[in-house]
Amino acid sequence: MKISHVPCLEDNYSYLIIDESTGDSAVVDPVDPEKVIQSAEQHSANIKFVLTTHHHWDHAGGNEKMKQLVPGIKVYGGSLDKVKGCTDAVDNGDTLSLGHDVNILALHTPCHTKGHISYYVTGKDGETPAVFTGDTLFVAGCGKFFEGTAEQMHQSLCVTLASLPKPTQVYCGHEYTVKNLEFALTVEPNNEKIQQKLSWARQQRQANLPTIPSTLEEELETNPFMRVNNPEIQEKLGCKSPIDTLREIRNKKDQWRG
Repeated sequence: MKISHVPCLEDNYSYLIIDESTGDSAVVDPVDPEKVIQSAEQHSANIKFVLTTHHHWDHAGGNEKMKQLVPGIKVYGGSLDKVKGCTDAVDNGDTLSLGHDVNILALHTPCHTKGHISYYVTGKDGETPAVFTGDTLFVAGCGKFFEGTAEQMHQSLCVTLASLPKPTQVYCGHEYTVKNLEFALTVEPNNEKIQQKLSWARQQRQANLPTIPSTLEEELETNPFMRVNNPEIQEKLGCKSPIDTLREIRNKKDQWRG
């Protein structure tokens, strides 16, 4: 399988997932439909359906236009999210297939929105899996708790997503990596993995290149929101549990003006 970034708006990413044996493709969060279709044409890919992570306009706002431009296209979205243009609702554990070799598993990852879905995608044997996390998991960060609780975000990040295979590539909805890593250093100033990744991310952005994908393994080493089980972090923040720690880090991030 092949995955292609489609930068949209100011800092959003849509993605094309392409089954290489058939050219069939799915598009994740096509907020700029013309751009996505142009990208598909460049890859000689045939768009079969849309995967929507959540209902916010900068993710779902292109769905109706996609339906006009690709007649009969299916638009998937979480059953608990009011996703614009949705034709087929998905729930946790639902599966889809794309072309010959690509399989997609819907994972309910609520908090940023009530019905947020992340999509775990596997290809042929030996190919590295990928997960499209929308605004639940960012590189070194997580989404704001607009419609949920710290308990839900902990379940989404530290249970649901953290249980995927470590090499899984993480494709998120926004290019927030540099800022997220700068904040992560305020939580763990001595974490060398964060220091190294920040240096790399700054170079990527200066060259106008994406910092995405990350891997689940890297997130477990550098993302403060996925490291809340760490006793040193809990102690530093004066918290007694992973969930309290997650809540406290989110509060700090919301107020941080780095």
